[in-house]
Amino acid sequence: MKILVTGAAGFIGSSLCEELVRDEKNEVFGIDCFIGPTPTALKDVNVKKLLHHPRFQFRQENLLSVDLPSLLEDIDVVYHLAAIPGVRSSWGKDFDPYVTNNISVTQRLLEASKNKQLKKFIYASTSSVYGEKQGKVSEDLLPEPLSPYGVTKLTGEHLCSVYRESFRVPTVILRYFTVYGPKQRPDMAFHRFIKQIIHDEPITIFGDGKQTRDFTFIDDCVKGTASVLHQDNIIGEIINIGGKERSSVLEIIELLERVSGKQAKKQFQTKVTGEPMHTWADIRKASSLLNYSPQTSLEEGLKKEYEFFSAFYEGGKR
Repeated sequence: MKILVTGAAGFIGSSLCEELVRDEKNEVFGIDCFIGPTPTALKDVNVKKLLHHPRFQFRQENLLSVDLPSLLEDIDVVYHLAAIPGVRSSWGKDFDPYVTNNISVTQRLLEASKNKQLKKFIYASTSSVYGEKQGKVSEDLLPEPLSPYGVTKLTGEHLCSVYRESFRVPTVILRYFTVYGPKQRPDMAFHRFIKQIIHDEPITIFGDGKQTRDFTFIDDCVKGTASVLHQDNIIGEIINIGGKERSSVLEIIELLERVSGKQAKKQFQTKVTGEPMHTWADIRKASSLLNYSPQTSLEEGLKKEYEFFSAFYEGGKR
C-alpha cells in the first residue's frame, strides 16, 4: 500500500511513519516543510532513521506550493497530520499561519484528492475542538472550541465532511488527546518541564497546576492511528484517540521528580486563555472500531520521554 503522510518530520508524523514502514506491504511517502514550533534540529532527529529506510521517501516541501496531483499519484491512503499546533500562540496577529496551514492546506489537499481513487483520507484533529466538557468526552458531543487553534482544526473537520458528502473523499477523523513521549514538541508541557529540570531551571506552570489531562503515549497513539489503515466500515467516522490515565499537572511534576531524581522548582504563571481545565477521552468507539487499547502507563511513558530528551539536550542541543 502506498501511503502519504503530511507533517512527516513532526512528533506524531515521524513516529507514525516508523510504525507504518514496519509492515513490508507499505511504501511511505513523507512531506514536511519544517515550519511550526519544532526546531529544525529536532525535526532532523525525528526523520534521521527513516531517511535510510528502503520503503520511505521524504520531501521537504510546502503543501501550499507543491504539485499535489503529482504528489498524490498512485497514493492509496493519505494521513494528513501537517498543521500549526498550539493554543497559546493562536491568538492575535499570530492567527494567520493557523488559517493558512490548518485550513487552506487542508482544503487544497482535499480538492486534489477528490479525483483520486483513495482508499482513505485520515485527518488528524484534536481534543481542543471539544472545549470545556464535564466527565468523559464522547464523539457525539457538540464541539465548542475555546481557542482559535481549536476553531481551525474543527474547520478542517468540516472540510473533510463536505468533501466526503459532495465528492466521496473517504475521510476518517481522529481526535488526539494530549500526546506525549520521545520527540514531543518543545511547546508542550512535558517537554518544557523535562528541559527545565535538565537545565536546573524553574518549571513554568500556567494556572494553579490542578488542571487535568487525558495523556496519550506516542506508541499507543500511532498504533491506533496506523490501525485505521486496515479497518472496514469506518469512512465518515470521528474517533477519539486517548490514553489510559488522567493526571493533573502537579501530579505529573511529582512523577518527573521521581523519574529524574531531581527536586523541581515551581514557577506559577497566569492561566492560558483558551485551554480547558479538564480533558477526558471516551475511547469506547476506538476500542470497538479499531481494537484500540492503550498499553503504556504514565510513569513508564514519562521515563521514556525523559531519557530521550536527556540524551538530546546533553548532546549540546538547547
